Amino acid sequence: MSERVITVGLCGFGVVGQGVFNHLQKRENDLSDQLGARVKVTRIAVRDTSKKRDFDFDAAMLTTDPLSIATDPAVDVVCELMGGTTLAKEVTLAALKAGKIVVSANKALICDHGEALFAAAKEGNGQLLFEASVAGGIPVIKAIKESLVVNRFNSIYGILNGTSNYILTRMTNEGAGYQEILAEAKALGYAEADESFDVDGIDAAHKAVVLAYLAYGRWVPYNDLLVQGIAEVTQADIAFAKENGYAIKLLAVIDVAHASGKLYISILPTLVSKKYVLGSVDGVFNAVSVHGDVVGETVYIGPGAGRDATASAVISDIVDAAKLIVNGGAGRFIDPAPRGGAKIELAEPEEIESRYYVRLQVVDKPGVMAEVTSLLAKHDVSLASVTQKEVEEDATSATLIVTTHTTTEQAILDAVKALEASSCVEGKPFTMPVSSFEG
Repeated sequence: MSERVITVGLCGFGVVGQGVFNHLQKRENDLSDQLGARVKVTRIAVRDTSKKRDFDFDAAMLTTDPLSIATDPAVDVVCELMGGTTLAKEVTLAALKAGKIVVSANKALICDHGEALFAAAKEGNGQLLFEASVAGGIPVIKAIKESLVVNRFNSIYGILNGTSNYILTRMTNEGAGYQEILAEAKALGYAEADESFDVDGIDAAHKAVVLAYLAYGRWVPYNDLLVQGIAEVTQADIAFAKENGYAIKLLAVIDVAHASGKLYISILPTLVSKKYVLGSVDGVFNAVSVHGDVVGETVYIGPGAGRDATASAVISDIVDAAKLIVNGGAGRFIDPAPRGGAKIELAEPEEIESRYYVRLQVVDKPGVMAEVTSLLAKHDVSLASVTQKEVEEDATSATLIVTTHTTTEQAILDAVKALEASSCVEGKPFTMPVSSFEG
């Protein structure tokens, strides 16, 4: 009796696509022994068939039409590795409606169109697997979907973008400024030519939306998230963090408020205690802390991007797809978020509580501190500490750093707006939450 062959079509053959192809080739016999079936790439969609690739393959597999792979009856598993949200969406929808198992690493696609994609999967009895879309090689999606399935989740905290973490780590360790480190990160290939997707928090926000859906069963529109990147972080902020036992991390927070039971999601630079595990995750590494009501806290740390890390996660999904096919589980839709939380409400800014850090550039004259304190008090923001470095006698301005007692997000937003409008404050104040967890 001949061994069953599970056929895979790769839509996209860039860095990740070639990594998937290479490792499937190298581990073909091992996977065959494990699955009782052979996994083979039989078709590959590319933009340019003449482009030189890193690995040898049969050129007869190439096509410039990814839709032909999505609807090919001879392809069992479709891997969408093209990126973007236009053609990728069209290909993914076509494959799902055709009842195929689709593997995707495309967090932007899933964030923006997840609801439509899962509806198409349900309609066509297809399946969408997306382990590689969040945190690269860290199996956090599988953990939430499978290993922690009995849990209801209190919160998820994550360092979800390696580029931002790398820049903040080097700013902390070397004392250099943001722009200098960013330029070097680009030269090393850790940041794209257009770095905005990473450093402005967009990439982390897409991933947070996916995690929130898995944990709470609700798609939260990207525009409903509070998102701020790391471009405004300075050495003054880094110094304060060091002196007070914190690290600055671009932190994704997915939380359910204890009082209201409402869902809150943000991606913000945050002062994280060095006593807490996420405060010590440095470099290009990602980390995700998941708090379940049964298991407690579990933490996942590893490389969040790169050819091999992402290929590892994609192949994990391909293997799961092969198991479904071999065991007769293909051809039916499986809801990845069956916890029934679609009705969970989103928390309003006045319901979200935290301590905050605020850095101000103020005019160096008498009465400034009194005005700053008065403006904060007017918006129900109470000071916990005030720091001002000594300045020269002839200085015209000074940096003032304050931390607050617990207040609401709405209160701090209103207070910062009032401070920005004040004649004693120069420019826009910089603010970030102070984490309350220490592990």
